[in-house]
Amino acid sequence: MTLSIGSTAPDFTADTTQGKISFHDWIGDSWAILFSHPKAFTPVCTTELGYMAGLKDEFAKRNTKIIGLSVDSSDDNNRWLPDIEEVGGNKVDYPVIGDTDLNVAKLYNMLPADSGDSAAGRTAANNATVRTVFIIGPDKKIRAMLLYPMSTGRNFDEVLRLLDSVQLTESKGVATPVNWKNGDDVIIPPSVSDEAAKEKYPNGWETVKPYLRRIKQPAN
Repeated sequence: MTLSIGSTAPDFTADTTQGKISFHDWIGDSWAILFSHPKAFTPVCTTELGYMAGLKDEFAKRNTKIIGLSVDSSDDNNRWLPDIEEVGGNKVDYPVIGDTDLNVAKLYNMLPADSGDSAAGRTAANNATVRTVFIIGPDKKIRAMLLYPMSTGRNFDEVLRLLDSVQLTESKGVATPVNWKNGDDVIIPPSVSDEAAKEKYPNGWETVKPYLRRIKQPAN
């Protein structure tokens, strides 16, 4: 199954560093960030998991749970966690999935179907494509996907910014322009007519082009 924005995030049951979970049940009524890693004890991923741990409270403010995935056993991942804390200075207190049978990586189209059914003997290079970030809504639909090469550390500040945009645009029916940050002006979508916009935004807007109308970010 090919995944895209709007697809239902595949459900699965898996062992994690915090015990077994059923993914959709674990998400519950929250948003979720699933971010994957090709292997435990790899340098770039060590920095990423630690930085993400430092953002946990920021994601919690946004009703968003975070969960990692590594193509290793939960035992390996648990042995890795002290290194992550030492390097990044943040304790990883979110779950990390042990994908020993490659099931989750395949469900999420990060590994081909013929990759086998065991993490044993596989290297980070074998799993190089397991480097995706998924933003998933409470309805279990995928809202965004970011794919990175193994050699490039991900920008999780950008993931946080993207989450802010997705949540704002869904709740307020607006769009966000290039390099938008929380609090910046936003855009009235072209699908909203001027007549409808007058009712929704009685204080008016700035018309840059007939199809580009700017307003202050609506209050939450």
